[in-house]
Amino acid sequence: MTSLRIRDAASLLGVSDDTVRRWIDQGLLHAGKDSAGRKTVDGRELAEFARAQADAGPDPLGVGSSARNRFVGLVTRVVSDTVMSQVEMQCGPHRIVSLMSTEAVDELGLEPGSIGVAVVKATTVIVETPGGAE
Repeated sequence: MTSLRIRDAASLLGVSDDTVRRWIDQGLLHAGKDSAGRKTVDGRELAEFARAQADAGPDPLGVGSSARNRFVGLVTRVVSDTVMSQVEMQCGPHRIVSLMSTEAVDELGLEPGSIGVAVVKATTVIVETPGGAE
């Protein structure tokens, strides 16, 4: 069973330590203590809580799609040459970078400050863990 310190739980959820403490005080999360007496949160409970709290945000496209990995965000940077462009978006705590044709950037009107939906459809997802897993 994985136990996470309050600050680590907060970092993973993209909130402040105080927010996690409020959730504990409100009974939304249960706290334990580690061997040093610091408050901890059970990793499995935190995962269930995060999933229940996840809000994808309104999808401005309003279209049906089979892709489940959709991130609504704000375009923060566009770097273009005559053929290709790099578009950076901030989607919640996630920075998404996409390479596309400059023609597509122009047609979509992508520029810093515009809203977009990054749709991720990949055949490979790599999962890593901290430290050296044995």
